[in-house]
Amino acid sequence: MSQLNAQNKKERKTIKTTRINNVPKIDGILDDEAWKNIAICKDFVIFRPANGDPVSAEYQTTVKVIYDDDAIYISAQMNDPDPEGIPKEFAVRDNFSQADFFLVTINPNDDGQNPFEFIVQSTGNQADAKVSNGNEDFDWSAVWESAVSTDEKGWNVEMKIPYRALRFANEPIQSWGFNFHRRLEKLNEQHTWTHIDNTVGRWTQYDGLIEDFKDIKPPTRLNLYPYSSATTTSFEGETDFDWSLGMDIKYGLTDNFTLDATLIPDFSQVGFDAVVLNLGPFEQQFTEQRQFFTEGTELFNKGRLFYSRRIGAGPIDQFDVYNSISDDEEIIDYPEKVTMLNAIKVSGRTKKGLGIGFFNAITGKTEATIKNTTTGDIRKEVTSPFSNYNIMVLDQQFNQNSTVSLINTNVTRDGRFRDANVTAINWHLETKNSKYNADGSVKMSNISDDVNNPNTGYAFDNSFGYNSGHWFWELGYNFKTKDYNPNDLGILFSNNDQTIYGNVGWRTIQPTKHFNSYRFNFYNNAQFQHHSGIYTGYRAGFGASAQTRSRFTFGGNLNYQTKNKDFFEPRQSNISNLYFYQPERKSISGWISTNSQKKLEINASTYYSNFTNNPKAGYGFSFAPRYRFSNKFSLRYRMGYNKTNNDIGYVAEEDSSIDGDAVYFGIRDRKNYTINLSGTYNFNTNTSISILSRYYWGTATYENQFYELTEDGNLTNSDYNNDSTTDDYINNNQNYTTLNTDVNFTWQFAPGSQLIAFYRNSIYLYDTQSNSGFYDNLDNLYQESQSHTFSVRLVYFIDYNKLKNIF
Repeated sequence: MSQLNAQNKKERKTIKTTRINNVPKIDGILDDEAWKNIAICKDFVIFRPANGDPVSAEYQTTVKVIYDDDAIYISAQMNDPDPEGIPKEFAVRDNFSQADFFLVTINPNDDGQNPFEFIVQSTGNQADAKVSNGNEDFDWSAVWESAVSTDEKGWNVEMKIPYRALRFANEPIQSWGFNFHRRLEKLNEQHTWTHIDNTVGRWTQYDGLIEDFKDIKPPTRLNLYPYSSATTTSFEGETDFDWSLGMDIKYGLTDNFTLDATLIPDFSQVGFDAVVLNLGPFEQQFTEQRQFFTEGTELFNKGRLFYSRRIGAGPIDQFDVYNSISDDEEIIDYPEKVTMLNAIKVSGRTKKGLGIGFFNAITGKTEATIKNTTTGDIRKEVTSPFSNYNIMVLDQQFNQNSTVSLINTNVTRDGRFRDANVTAINWHLETKNSKYNADGSVKMSNISDDVNNPNTGYAFDNSFGYNSGHWFWELGYNFKTKDYNPNDLGILFSNNDQTIYGNVGWRTIQPTKHFNSYRFNFYNNAQFQHHSGIYTGYRAGFGASAQTRSRFTFGGNLNYQTKNKDFFEPRQSNISNLYFYQPERKSISGWISTNSQKKLEINASTYYSNFTNNPKAGYGFSFAPRYRFSNKFSLRYRMGYNKTNNDIGYVAEEDSSIDGDAVYFGIRDRKNYTINLSGTYNFNTNTSISILSRYYWGTATYENQFYELTEDGNLTNSDYNNDSTTDDYINNNQNYTTLNTDVNFTWQFAPGSQLIAFYRNSIYLYDTQSNSGFYDNLDNLYQESQSHTFSVRLVYFIDYNKLKNIF
């Protein structure tokens, strides 16, 4: 046990719970017989902003905890001298709004690192999360009951948390770690039952203890989520209809381990991706929106080797079907997505802190259809074979503040396609008092059956840091070899590099006369190519942020980068000696956010970048007001604009028929607009309708002068863009526009059961008309064909324990 936690346990608040025979009615009214003569959790203190100060009597909170064979029951009575003034803005599940909330953390293992979190807002909205090392995973969901009420004293909460929502050992007498939080929006305060010292350690290390849970047994944790869905899609006069039946399963293999499986997965209602015009050397990364891959994946994200969008993404097309067909062939069908057939994951943590995770997913074979234009013959070519994706994780936690993990990811593909294997050891170690730490990893990747990536690669990272009181700092070093490549199941933008890095910062611990908090930080790093040791550049920056007593938040950054050798922009091999000299850059940025409790909230930001001895310049801004029309309806608008003048970047690598293997660059003006409109109307805590609309317009307009990249990283004039066969200039301009609108109606008609109606309208335009005006571009966009998708999905929650009682 660490010194920090030994001290906490000596001082920790402790009460005994009580077993009951007559359960309370979960209605938010605390007059049940079950709540009488029960030990009280009281004397709450302020967690933030005035850490450790006592709470005045008019805002004190009292909590009671009781239990029976099926569940834990929690009641909270929260004093407020102005009950009618308690903020009560509605929100969808697992989202926060301008509303007070009551939060309980329950840690059956009492390990200071992995509690479950259950939240009830003053509106009655629920949220829940699984916590690991202080990080809350709100994608995790359980089925439990709660209710709220308001009276002349303040507001009240009742909760029933079934044992199936928790993981605990089968022992005759148990003591569990608990803490209770209360958020008061109008005071901008958060109170806790046990004091959480914000100068050292994580907030999960400061639990109180509730004793005497006697003769409770983990139930059979088998939850079934059968679903049915129907989808119709219309595009260019053709309508396709599809339907699906399937099931998600959660099964408790042991007291602490759970199997999650999705059978015949259906992802027809996932949100759209925020696609942009990408002119850089690296792929665009998208957020995961499929619930199976977002819920309970904390273990599998160790080492950052798991990018779940690889599963069911576009085909890998290792042998490039487009370039392999003959002159008299054409591709008449090329599926853009790979079908996921099923997936399972097993995860949990033992009483001694060993986390074990196993993940497996299978995708089907994907084929392109090729037609011979002379004979009419049809043939198939595999673009992605039958594939198996696998992850295995062992994660040992100790001292309530440290962890060491081993993770292996493996992708096995059928036939001649490549296989990939990555193994990593990760560590986060802290001293007993949680002031000093070491954080790092060693990773190894191996790719087989791919002549372009045949070797084993390595990566290493380690830093030493300090985090206590006002000060925090870190100093570290990392490298990735030229052959390190985890991208069959992970995502990595660059390899063959090494960095010496460091940062230092200072923050307030208690509010001051004018500020709730403020902080400063400075970072810098020196970068090198790994295999050659060539120095590539240096970066440094200074940042500051603050929040005033009136909840106006603001901040800014100053950044500097030397002239640097960019080995990635030329799009050559990662061991190529060809690089491009990026100019020295200086930039400044700032942002503001007004008081979110007001009906009108405004978020805004701006930046400007200047490049030494170079005509390139970049600037941009964003403006995002949110207006709350009522506690049930709000709208948020965001407009972003970015412009870069005289940007210089990669255009093409010309084929040998013109100029050998020359790499060409061009000067271009780039701009993009992004407009988002989102809103939600909550009919009640179980029914809502929401809209999300995104308009994006990105352009790149080239000058007529192009350049060839020389071996010393500079540019020389070139006639690349002249087509010698026609004396015409090649139009390299790019114009990409997309407009997506999603509308969702959600009705939770029973605990854990939902009916969701979904509509999407999509339209996009890609051409070379980058000089068109804003409204002309909109007109051109609406000349394109639109896609309409309508889907209905019904999910029903079945608890095996209730089902077996019926039969």
